Amino acid sequence: MPSNATTKFFALSQSFSVSDIIVIGAYFLLNVAVGIWSSCRVSRNTLNGYFLAGRDMAWWPIGASLFASSEGSGLFIGLAGTGAAGGIAVAGFEWNATYVLLALAWIFVPVYVSSEIVTMPEYLGRRFGGERIRMYLSALSLMLSVFTKISTDLYSGALFVQVCLGWNLYLSTVLMLVVTALYTIAGGLAAVIYTDTLQTFIMIIGAVILTITAFNKIGGYANLEQIYLQAVPAKTIPNTTCHLPRPDAMHLFRDPVHGDLPWPGMTLGLTILATWYWCTDQVIVQRSLSAKNLSHAKGASIFASYLKMLPMIFIILPGMISRALYPDSVGCVDPEECMKVCGAEVGCSNIAFPKLVIELMPSGLRGLMIAVMMAALMSSLTSIFNSSSTLFTMDIWKKHRRGASEKELLLVGRIVTVILVVISVVWIPILQSANSGQLYVYIQSVTSYLAPPVTAIFVMAVFWKRTNEAGAFWGLMVGLAVGVTRMVLEFAFPPPRCGVFDPAPSVLRSVHYLHFAIILCALTAIVVAVVSLLTPPPTDELTCNLTWWTLKGSVDRDIPLQKVSTLSHRTEGCNSVHRGKCVHAAGFCSPRPARATPGTTHPAIISTREDPFWSRFCCVNAIILICVNIFLYAYYA
Repeated sequence: MPSNATTKFFALSQSFSVSDIIVIGAYFLLNVAVGIWSSCRVSRNTLNGYFLAGRDMAWWPIGASLFASSEGSGLFIGLAGTGAAGGIAVAGFEWNATYVLLALAWIFVPVYVSSEIVTMPEYLGRRFGGERIRMYLSALSLMLSVFTKISTDLYSGALFVQVCLGWNLYLSTVLMLVVTALYTIAGGLAAVIYTDTLQTFIMIIGAVILTITAFNKIGGYANLEQIYLQAVPAKTIPNTTCHLPRPDAMHLFRDPVHGDLPWPGMTLGLTILATWYWCTDQVIVQRSLSAKNLSHAKGASIFASYLKMLPMIFIILPGMISRALYPDSVGCVDPEECMKVCGAEVGCSNIAFPKLVIELMPSGLRGLMIAVMMAALMSSLTSIFNSSSTLFTMDIWKKHRRGASEKELLLVGRIVTVILVVISVVWIPILQSANSGQLYVYIQSVTSYLAPPVTAIFVMAVFWKRTNEAGAFWGLMVGLAVGVTRMVLEFAFPPPRCGVFDPAPSVLRSVHYLHFAIILCALTAIVVAVVSLLTPPPTDELTCNLTWWTLKGSVDRDIPLQKVSTLSHRTEGCNSVHRGKCVHAAGFCSPRPARATPGTTHPAIISTREDPFWSRFCCVNAIILICVNIFLYAYYA
């Protein structure tokens, strides 16, 4: 560790009082206690208990877990940093989640339930037949977990500790990993969901206290815009404007062509990315599938949507306040100055949130905020680790080791966690210099290059029965080729420092990544449609219970979940299945499962049947939620 970092560490550590240490210690003890209690409620030595929490979760812990999983330390650091750099427009990323979360519970979860699946690649395997699409999506999901989730959360959590304590970035990263990896490997989805609930509560308390303190410091909300627009660093670069705050900082909708977050991209393009994340990503859907019934899954989506409205007030606005209060550090543009402040030449907006904590929070509360960031880091990483190990174990390992025992599969799932961690650490140096130091922009841009084809495939698989395996596969391949080309160009020509000539081709800078997401999704859909129409249609066995239009009724019993090869579960004309018969219940065709192999556990999936009262109750609350969301959009537009 460099000597100046050591000096800084001792200087800052002396400012941490006994009360700070007590608060942090109490948080960890409480977290461990909740983790042990929740693990004991469901057996973590079975696939059902470890990966699916026994399918007996209520709406409130699932909703809290959905929020906590999405609001990891990467988003705490990233949202505040992008808010500091560009204003409130980034709030659209949070508020847009309302509509796709409702689509998840009302449209996608019923289809997934009737499909008898646990992983998203497994759904495509059953919908289209064959294995190549399933294997591709499993590999892509694992890659996105490393590039856009695990590494960003590790980096941001380590950055927070570095700013607060002065520790070396990589030392901080290793410490984060040791705590989180052990925690995930020992627990399971039940432990993850219940500790997420605790961490959501802690995050909200800490963020409220910090926001109130920050607004008191700046003189209230009325002064924010004026002071923010005057937040110019003392050391600027001549003949440039990159040091000036954006004049449209307080507007949600920006210029459709030249805006940093153009409004067409923030509506349609963002919806495409959000549909991938909330409706087809293993991390999120796995939580909804752990609900005890469909009404609880709907309630979880509504609860999570309300929670997603909070980051605007508790993360983005404090980020802007941090820029206003500390323009020389948070708003620095000179490369030499930025290197001194945060060790990155491209900018230091990512330190906005931790800088505010160190400067404003009193003794005791500073320890609480460190606990908040640790909560955010642990909640997101444990969720990602658990879901990634589920993907690899169920969709890749089990395909090649069909006779693998539960003990072997659980061991493989834990080993995968360790491997993913190592790969993520290697990726951090590239992440550190990407996208002008705005972590959230990096996450969304990489997602926009890889996720839109997946969104197109899932939407067409659910809503268009004519979609077949050939169309889906070639749509994914064309989308991947175009998306990876753009991503390679992005890393080959990173955004230049302030005042430096940009050698990137014009197509790279003129097409915003959110606009590119629209183009890529549309291109994929066209390829899927053309190839599907030119090739034979899918058989009835590949659409029965697997599309929205083939769900003709409700199941009045629990559907047993089969965890064997996709090919052995196809229905035949919706009248019979391989090694079993098709049962008709209220017009709903559901395959009767084959007899279980002795010694194999077949967990029960949630039922699609709902109590009429709770179904109507959820619908009324969803309408109220949409009205609140539209009001917020209109007010800040």
